[in-house]
Parts: sequence; structure tokens; C-alpha cells
Amino acid sequence: MKPSRRRISRELAVQALYQSAINQTSAPETAQNIRELPEFARADEALFTALFFGAHANRSDYMQHIRPLLDRDENDLSPIERAVLLMACHELAAMPETPYPVVINEAIEVTKTFGGTDGHKFVNGILDRLAAELRPNDPKRG
Repeated sequence: MKPSRRRISRELAVQALYQSAINQTSAPETAQNIRELPEFARADEALFTALFFGAHANRSDYMQHIRPLLDRDENDLSPIERAVLLMACHELAAMPETPYPVVINEAIEVTKTFGGTDGHKFVNGILDRLAAELRPNDPKRG
């Protein structure tokens, strides 16, 4: 089964966040690099743009929410786990039209694609608590 346009957008947003952090490149330069990838043609450009630029611009604020939920030092996070958490945090905080279980599931699947062996379990645990914090009145909770 080939991934949906939205999944591809999320994967590319994580790649962009990762690339930007590792290479210390500007968001516009990183986004341009990602847009030149062949798989970008199969992505939802608006979703990619919202996720990447939103997570990138607010990464310091989002880490304020994520940091207390970590079971390890922030510096011990893998760059992929950090990128997935930032992307999902943005989607939870700024895109209420996406149900939180979808945000969490998509983040888990992206982590399975790019992350370490059990990285998806770690991401799931953080995002469950983050969703409760960022969307306490979400009608789908409970």
C-alpha cells in the first residue's frame, strides 16, 4: 500500500526539520531542497508547508511543552525523534481540524519509517501526554 499524500507530507516535513537542525540551514533553503526531491510531487504541498514552517518557527516554544515529558535529557533525543515530536506538537497545537489520534498515529508511522527500533514507542508515550495537555477539551478524548 503506497503512502497517502498527507503521510508523504509528514515524512518530508520530518526530513526538512531534521535537515535544518543537522545542517543549520534556513527554513526557506531547507524547504527548497525538499521540494526538489522526486517524492515531493506526491505530497500535499500545503500540509508540508504548514507542518514544516510551523514546527520550525515555534520549535523553542514546542520544546517547552515536550521537555518536561521526556524520560531523558533533551540532548539525548535522536534528531529524528525530535523532528517527529516537533512536527506532531505543531499539528496538535495549531491544526485542531486533525483529530489527535490521527496526529499520534501518523507520528508513530513516520517514526517507524525513519527512527530507531523502539523510537515509535517513545514517541507514542510522549504524544499521548502532549495531546492531553494541548487538547484537554478534545471531544475524542476518553
